[in-house]
Amino acid sequence: MQISDSIKYVGVDDHEIDLFEGQFVVPHGMAYNSYVILDEKTAVMDSVDARFGDEWLANVASVLRGASPDYLVVQHMEMDHSANIKRFAETYPDAKIVSSKMAFMMMKHYFGTDFADRQVVVAEGSTLELGTRTLQFVGAPCVHWPEVLFTYDTKDKVLFSADGFGKFGANDYDDPEGWACEARRYYFGIVGKFGADVQSVLKKAAKLDISVIAPLHGPVLRENLAYYLNAYDTWSSYGVESEGVTIAYTSVYGNTKQVAEKLAEILKAKGCPKVAISDLARADTYECVEDAFRYGTLVLATTTYNGDVFPTMREFIEHLTARNYQKRTVALIENGSWAPTAAKCMTAMFAKCKDITIVDTCVTVKIAMTDETVRQLEALADKLMETKQ
Repeated sequence: MQISDSIKYVGVDDHEIDLFEGQFVVPHGMAYNSYVILDEKTAVMDSVDARFGDEWLANVASVLRGASPDYLVVQHMEMDHSANIKRFAETYPDAKIVSSKMAFMMMKHYFGTDFADRQVVVAEGSTLELGTRTLQFVGAPCVHWPEVLFTYDTKDKVLFSADGFGKFGANDYDDPEGWACEARRYYFGIVGKFGADVQSVLKKAAKLDISVIAPLHGPVLRENLAYYLNAYDTWSSYGVESEGVTIAYTSVYGNTKQVAEKLAEILKAKGCPKVAISDLARADTYECVEDAFRYGTLVLATTTYNGDVFPTMREFIEHLTARNYQKRTVALIENGSWAPTAAKCMTAMFAKCKDITIVDTCVTVKIAMTDETVRQLEALADKLMETKQ
């Protein structure tokens, strides 16, 4: 994969991985991107996961054709990108290492050395001259670690965006769903809490003339860049991306499932453009998180459990609140044989969230769905359709 005449791709695809960061299911693997910029001086942009050090160094050597690089630029110290810094330093002992002050502190913890005699410390506004081009460094703290830098190549107008604009999946996998689906799951799963920080770096990026976005995961983005930038703007501002309703439920014996499915049926009959329904005990948690952020209305249906909320539902709500869930309408369905309290407990869990509207039409089920339950579901569906989300 050639980025330009002077920028070459030297990353790797990982088809061995089952869980990214120990929690995200990645059935189509993962890409760890790295790039070489060839100029009067040569810069390598980031390294790759520890398991692929041999392949990465071979890729770098193939592009260099016997030459030695002048710099290794480290934009992000997460281990899937930084693991081979020490190996690179040993392979190319004359190369300088370019990174933020905090990243060098992390290197000390990781490798037992901060490469003090080889450091080039850069920060927001710093530049690095390679010859015909200048690298400009853009601070991107908390996107999604605090030491992160983006790098802009002034000649080829490439924004090296660290984990920004990344997605799940190896680059040799032709994703039939395109970029957005796995990029959205990646964003809200990993970066979602830091929307304000993403907004800040997007404002900086808006001042740059960008022709290519080169992330550390997923495909290099070349065409219709406004689409990707607008997606990130919507996600990081917690805006509603698509009109529709997400229904997330837990069910012990199938009764709450029946109620949730009945609501989905009613909403569709009333013309709701999209209803995404998920069994939280069986669905991919982060697919459910993705849907909760994608649509403007969320319905939570669960049983009362130990006088509280069913554990899987509690965990799901905690995933949302930990990611600054906001600007949404939330409706509640509770099931309880003798003392239903799930709705009250779920409402309390959203108390610290910004701009959350809890619909006052709560549906309470006593074990099984009845004609009265259906009447309540009809009333709830009418209320949700009024929100026009």
